[in-house]
Amino acid sequence: MPNRRSDILFFFAVLLALWTAYTVRDVLMLIYVSALFAVVLSPAIGLIQKIRLNGWRAGRGFAIMFLILVLALLGTLFMVFAFPPVYRDARQFAADWPGHLTALTNQFQHLPFGNKINTWELQKYAREIVGGAGGLFLNLAGGIFGVFTAVILTAYFIIDGELAFQWAVSLFPADQQQRLSATLLRAEKRMRNWLTGQAIMMTAMGLCSLAVYYALGLRYFYLLALFAGTADIIPIAGPVSALILASTVAALDSPQKVLGVIIFHAVYAQFEAGFLSPRIMRSTLKLSPVAVIIALSLGGSLAGVMGALVSVPTAALVMVLADEYLVKKKKNAATA
Repeated sequence: MPNRRSDILFFFAVLLALWTAYTVRDVLMLIYVSALFAVVLSPAIGLIQKIRLNGWRAGRGFAIMFLILVLALLGTLFMVFAFPPVYRDARQFAADWPGHLTALTNQFQHLPFGNKINTWELQKYAREIVGGAGGLFLNLAGGIFGVFTAVILTAYFIIDGELAFQWAVSLFPADQQQRLSATLLRAEKRMRNWLTGQAIMMTAMGLCSLAVYYALGLRYFYLLALFAGTADIIPIAGPVSALILASTVAALDSPQKVLGVIIFHAVYAQFEAGFLSPRIMRSTLKLSPVAVIIALSLGGSLAGVMGALVSVPTAALVMVLADEYLVKKKKNAATA
C-alpha cells in the first residue's frame, strides 16, 4: 500500500511538472535558446581571451562585453550610414503612395493574364499590408525586451556555464554522472559546428541575393542582400521576411522585378532545403539530410520560429544521447 501511494504521488507530481512546463514554455524556450547560443559562442569568447597586451590577458567577463560592444558598434555604423537614405525615400514614397499604386496597377494590366486581376482587390490588400505594417513594427518593438533578456541570459550562461553544467549533472545518480558528463561534452563539441554550418548558409544566401538583386536593379540591393543573409539564420520566417521586403522594394519600380524576386526566392528555397542545407549540416553536424528536414519540421510545428531555429543543434544533441544510451546499450547486450 505505501508503494502504491508513492507511485500515485509520483504520477501526479509528473503531471504537475508537465503542466508547469507547458505553462511557462515560452520562458523555458528562451532559457534553452540562451544556453544553446552560450555553447556555440564560447569558442569566440575563448579566442578573445587569448589576446595578450603587455602581459595582460582578458577575463571572461571582459571578453563578453567586448564582443557585445563590437556587435553594437557594427549595428550602429550600419544604422548611421544605411538608415538615412532609406528613411528619406520611405517618406517620399509614403507621400506619393496613391500615384505609385495607380502606376503599379496599370503596369499589372499589361502583363499576361493581367486583365483577369482584380485591381480593386489588389489595392485593398495593399492598404491592409501598409496598415498592418505598424502593428508588425509594434510587435517587433515588443520583442526587443525578449532579445535583451536572451542576451543577458546568454552572457550569464557563458560566465557560469560550467557551474550550471555541473549542477545539472549532479541531479542524476552518482554512478551515471561521469558517463553523462562525457556524453554531453561530446554533444557540445558537435553542436558548436552548427554555427559554422549556419554561417556558410547565411553567406551563400547573402551573396546569391546580392548578385540577383543587383542584376534586377533593385534599390538598396546591398542592404536587402545583407538582410536576406542575416535573416537566413531563422528557418522559414527569415527567408519569407526577406522575400516580402525585397518584393516591396521591387514593387516601387515594376511588376517584372517583383516576379524576378519571387522566382529567385522560390528557386533558392528549393536549392537550400533540398541540397545545400542537408549537405552542410551533414558535414558539420554529421546529421543525415532526412534528420535535418525532420528536425526542422518538428521544431517549427512544436515551437514556431524559435523551435525551428534550435531544431538542428537539438537534433545533434539527441543523436549523441541516443548513440550513447540506446545504440551502445544494444551493442553491449548483443555481445554479452
